[in-house]
Amino acid sequence: MHEYSIVQSLVDSVAAAVGDREATVRRIDVAIGEVAGVDYGLLTTAFEVFRDGTLCEHAELTIDRIPARWECARCGVDLPRGGFLRCARCNVPARLAAGDEIVLQRIELEVA
Repeated sequence: MHEYSIVQSLVDSVAAAVGDREATVRRIDVAIGEVAGVDYGLLTTAFEVFRDGTLCEHAELTIDRIPARWECARCGVDLPRGGFLRCARCNVPARLAAGDEIVLQRIELEVA
């Protein structure tokens, strides 16, 4: 279950961003692509378990789900979902343009 390692990296990134500020982390927003290989439910559960005793102990985790988007590697045209992964115009294999990312988007802090 690699969701725990993702949560560890997430908490480490939050700690690095917060630094030595006297603050409480209240919310963390993360964007995760649908083909990133992450189970959203397992990630949420891993966060609930792992955050105890960390600076994210009282934080809410919000996940923004990014749909997969494929485009032609040559002309850049978006290819329809569920279609062939080859451009009808160029006959070139598609490339994944979005949907495999895991991005820490926002950290909401409460400052004393």
